[in-house]
Amino acid sequence: MKKIVVLGSTGSIGTQTLDVVRSNSDMEVVALAAGSNIKLLEAQIREFKPCMVCVWDEEKAKELRILVRDCQVEITTGMEGLLACSVIEEADIVLTAIVGMIGIQPTIAAIKAKKDIALANKETLVTAGHIIMPLAQEYNVKILPVDSEHSAIFQALNGENYSRISKILLTASGGPFRGKTTEQLKKVTLEDALKHPNWSMGRKITIDSATMVNKGLEVIEAKWLFGVGFDQIEVVVQPKSIIHSMVEFVDGGVIAQLGTPDMKLPIQYALTYPDRRILEGERLDFKTLSNIAFETPDYNTFKGLSLAYEAGRLGGSMPTVYNAANERAVAKFLNREITFLEIYEIIEDAIQSHHKVDNPSVSEILQIEAQTYERIESKFHV
Repeated sequence: MKKIVVLGSTGSIGTQTLDVVRSNSDMEVVALAAGSNIKLLEAQIREFKPCMVCVWDEEKAKELRILVRDCQVEITTGMEGLLACSVIEEADIVLTAIVGMIGIQPTIAAIKAKKDIALANKETLVTAGHIIMPLAQEYNVKILPVDSEHSAIFQALNGENYSRISKILLTASGGPFRGKTTEQLKKVTLEDALKHPNWSMGRKITIDSATMVNKGLEVIEAKWLFGVGFDQIEVVVQPKSIIHSMVEFVDGGVIAQLGTPDMKLPIQYALTYPDRRILEGERLDFKTLSNIAFETPDYNTFKGLSLAYEAGRLGGSMPTVYNAANERAVAKFLNREITFLEIYEIIEDAIQSHHKVDNPSVSEILQIEAQTYERIESKFHV
């Protein structure tokens, strides 16, 4: 029986993870963590019967305790609760799908408790890859990527020698604004930005896809996951999201992973690795595929991508600033406080004003995040 902790159980990845668990009778959920959606969390508790649950908000936790008083479950709160869920003795693997840097400390705690990590929290490696990857090696823990692109690369590298990678070809759909000019982007609305052509995702990640910041974060993640330099990571636009990513080796051979755009595949692969299981769903029909086209990303218009390479190459605390600035800028855009293009302005300003810290500790990462937020609030206050 594979015993699983799901951090972020009420979000897009979390709910799809629970769909995977439903389809596999040898999987059991031992702990769940969520932000504030206690109605859905109550339903998950009643169905999956976890030993422990964390609710980030203390008031919501009080409500939940009343709702599930007839259930045998321990309700915890805040960071303390997240850490308790991450190290719960029964667990084999912790799937981290919470959004934001609050995912770093639970991931570190889980690694130290020798739990494998199914990683769907980008911020963990973007800001703390220099801490996470050596720690996973020290404790002999697997970091199994859940992102469709990183899962594709991981699958393409199965059985291969990582030192023989020539380059990683990270595919991008191009989002809803592919082909648009900067002038056209001045007029886009929140509703326009939330219409992704291929994937059904949460609001924040959908905006990140529209700005191509999401792909920028994935570039930085790929550097840590696969031990390559930024010059070895090339982003290519593949609008239909059929090829999820590719690896070119030193002999010129290229291995690609293809499939329909369904997040359940990378989720299940991470949970069952190295096994493959039956997964119901749509299959690619190569008889009807007339072509698979590729394009070069527009780095000038979609500055989220070029700024990621800049922050990644600078290293140290710069990726933390890039991530934090984007997080706050997207929140402002979702609240209709800023325009779409001002997301880039906020990120660029944050990078240019920051004095880099080499090899920041977790406490320094969180402090730099807070400082970045403060600068944005003071300078871009509505």
